[in-house]
Amino acid sequence: MWSWVAHRITGVGIFFFLLVHVLDTALVRVSPAAYNEVIGTYKNPIIGLLEVGLVAAILFHAFNGIRLILVDFWAKGPRYQRQMMIGVGVVWVVLFVPFVIRHLSHVFGG
Repeated sequence: MWSWVAHRITGVGIFFFLLVHVLDTALVRVSPAAYNEVIGTYKNPIIGLLEVGLVAAILFHAFNGIRLILVDFWAKGPRYQRQMMIGVGVVWVVLFVPFVIRHLSHVFGG
């Protein structure tokens, strides 16, 4: 059940990121100077930490979505649901931890 809740929360979070991303990118057509100013505000450690959360959400949402597709459309999916959830967690950690190390070294290290 918690994966169901997390899937919905990450989906809503990704939606709002995409909405803001489209709006700030569209600003370049209105005023390139305003676009540069908005992008400049994104270059701070708080946004760097939010980017870590965004990548965490995208990775979980993507791999959990594949798991849900397998549960729904593969005859043996419901039987292996627990193992697939463990697999989602393992793949998430394997991909997320190196990203966090590299990204935070850029955000805080220069």
